[in-house]
Amino acid sequence: MNTEDAFDWSIYSTDQQAHLRAALQLAQACQYEAPHTHQVLRLALRLFDDLRGLHGLENEGRFWLEMAALLHDIGWVEGRKGHHKAALQIILKTPLLLLDPRERLLIGSIARYHRKALPNLRHAHYAALSKADRRSVRRLAALLRVADGLDVSHQSRVADLHASYDGKSVYLTYTGPTPAPEEERAASQKGDLLKKVYKRRLVLQYQPAF
Repeated sequence: MNTEDAFDWSIYSTDQQAHLRAALQLAQACQYEAPHTHQVLRLALRLFDDLRGLHGLENEGRFWLEMAALLHDIGWVEGRKGHHKAALQIILKTPLLLLDPRERLLIGSIARYHRKALPNLRHAHYAALSKADRRSVRRLAALLRVADGLDVSHQSRVADLHASYDGKSVYLTYTGPTPAPEEERAASQKGDLLKKVYKRRLVLQYQPAF
């Protein structure tokens, strides 16, 4: 099966699909860990789709998130330490991506913030974005961080995920063959940006898969 067959890009424009194909080729060139990356991407998009009423972003934002999720770990090609920063630099500089400078900054920033530090105006790449684009980066990076936490073991223990929210909380209900406490802990810890951006606590609960 062609690797592209693992993705449904039908909602995107022809240009966006071309960018996604280029991003996939870049990830492959960087020897990405496909199962983990695809799992994080799948969970991030589920969060995006289920929480549309909360984040208020349209399909363009979904495209940015999908690009960032596909590329979030490409910095591993330079080693584990600082791989989130390395991913940003690769996205900003590689000729394999035909993105304009604005989208390189947007997507690179979302990928960079999948771990460690939160968005900060002291970071030049983030400060270079417009106020509206910084808002999009915060909202999308918050989702990517949680999705990455939900596969912290790189074992795809979360079979499915449903997200909902009310005025006080974001609720994540996941299914799988067994509870995944390690993933729950990591998602809760990496939910720091989600809690800050959406001003809601994060509640995770397991539901057995039948």
